[in-house]
Amino acid sequence: MKSTRRSLDNPRRNVLLTALTGIVLVYSLVPLVWLFINASKTQADLFTSFGLWFSGDFALFSNIQDTLAYDEGIFGRWFLNTVLYVVVGAGGATFLAVLGGYALAKFSFPGKKAVFAVVIGAVAVPGTALAVPTFLMFSEMGLTNTPWAVIIPSLISPFGLYLMWTFAAQAIPTELLESARMDGAGEFRTFFQICLPLLGPGIVTVLLFTMVATWNNYFLPLIMLKNPDWYPLTLGLNAWNNQASTVGGDAIYNLVITGALLTILPLIIAFLFLQRYWQSGLSAGSVKE
Repeated sequence: MKSTRRSLDNPRRNVLLTALTGIVLVYSLVPLVWLFINASKTQADLFTSFGLWFSGDFALFSNIQDTLAYDEGIFGRWFLNTVLYVVVGAGGATFLAVLGGYALAKFSFPGKKAVFAVVIGAVAVPGTALAVPTFLMFSEMGLTNTPWAVIIPSLISPFGLYLMWTFAAQAIPTELLESARMDGAGEFRTFFQICLPLLGPGIVTVLLFTMVATWNNYFLPLIMLKNPDWYPLTLGLNAWNNQASTVGGDAIYNLVITGALLTILPLIIAFLFLQRYWQSGLSAGSVKE
């Protein structure tokens, strides 16, 4: 017993695991460092200096100003479009996943096993495989080149539904639901006042996954949208980057890099803000009482 307690208080260090963790950390941070450093350079310094160190004048703030003002401030429009797609698309996908996962975990109905098979199959299908059929269907409905062409497909998250299904099955005791029903609480009141707080960590986890997927969505807007006024940030920055290869186009690589830095900042802030809820969701159920 004492040896077990001693091993818990002083865990043995695994050199190989520490080295692998360090490699993954460096692999994850180097692109961010490169992005920040090069966003502080002028267009000329980008091609005449070492990529992982500063050079010349610190031009980060002037680059940010030029990025926001370029092409009549279209970057701000792209940012608002992305926020719209995330709030409505990812928020709606999370809400539907919570409702569906709770219902599948705590209610019995005919065909439940078939629904489970469909959900698992949908998780295995990549989104790019459905992009072209979705485009053809939306084209017939007249929804292409509109925000709905990006928002409606984003509302469906098979992985989020499966995650909430498994989380709700473990986080909500069946005895708690039976007690609430015996006390006269209806299903809506039971869900919103009793079950929803218990699902908080799982909701945050699904929200993070759907938010990142929608924020970084590129292929679906690429085939759905033609009007630059409805571009998300990913598509808009790619259009800026391709300007250099067009006849008479401006090479604005410094603005593309600065725009990419501004694009990832909201995701970093969201992860830092929701990190404690995400960690609690990952550790839920790890301790047996």
